[in-house]
Amino acid sequence: MSHSAASALSPATAGAAFAPASAEPRLVRGLLIAAALAVVGLLLVLPLFTVFAYALSQGWRVYAATVVDHDALAAMRLTLLVAAICVPANTIFGVAAAWAIAKFDFRGKNLLISLIDLPFAVSPVVAGLIYVLLFGMQGLLGPWLIAHDIRIIFAVPGIVLATAFVTFPFVARELIPLMQEQGDEEEQAAVSLGASPWQIFRRVTLPNIRFGLLYGVVLVNARAMGEFGAVSVVSGHVRGLTNTMPLHVEILYNEYHTAAAFTVASLLAFLAIVTLVAKSVLEWRIAQQRRAHDDEDAPLGAQGELR
Repeated sequence: MSHSAASALSPATAGAAFAPASAEPRLVRGLLIAAALAVVGLLLVLPLFTVFAYALSQGWRVYAATVVDHDALAAMRLTLLVAAICVPANTIFGVAAAWAIAKFDFRGKNLLISLIDLPFAVSPVVAGLIYVLLFGMQGLLGPWLIAHDIRIIFAVPGIVLATAFVTFPFVARELIPLMQEQGDEEEQAAVSLGASPWQIFRRVTLPNIRFGLLYGVVLVNARAMGEFGAVSVVSGHVRGLTNTMPLHVEILYNEYHTAAAFTVASLLAFLAIVTLVAKSVLEWRIAQQRRAHDDEDAPLGAQGELR
């Protein structure tokens, strides 16, 4: 539009031309916000409040006694151990797979993407049964494992394998579209400047994907600590040895120890809240560092214009 045509527009016409795309009445916006808050409160806040309320229904002494119980402590240790193994392993795999898929073209690329999505399509219970059929006493590798005194099913290695299977797509699936959108121009520029592959990853790729990587790690950690179906099949439910926290909650609830079950469930909820808070704090600190870095790199003239 020319300057003369723009100046010919009346204020009313100009205001209509640049009106916001969403200009619902205040009543509609209020109803939408109220509906969203009601759904969040009903599906998230109320169940979370109920868990802590039932956990503390018999007082702090019962709560503390349940927390320091031998079986509960063993379930906590096993849950944290499985998460400590699966999160770094799946993070390394996810970054490597996303980098290969987004940055390179190779034969079998579509097959690799389909295999990464496999845990999303397979039920966790079926995944656990697959490991039983492979490593169980009557499984494909069972006789060889028994002959060499190696236990996988109904032991910690089986729990780790089952948890790793159901959690390994999260990091890769967060990073693949992000890295594809960013392209490889910056990496090619770094190669032309003589940077090594490790320098390219550490100084170019990793800063660009850190937010997606952090989100994927949070998803893996949350799923690893809360996984039930696959772990239930391969664990054997041995108290103090192969029970994770979700399995311990099931056993306590089935034995009608309701307060104790909700106590352990509240610990899981607390770990989830801590994970989300840590994610938010890290994102805030990274954003602060990025803004500080951008301000330092901005030309003085541009900063003057901004002021």
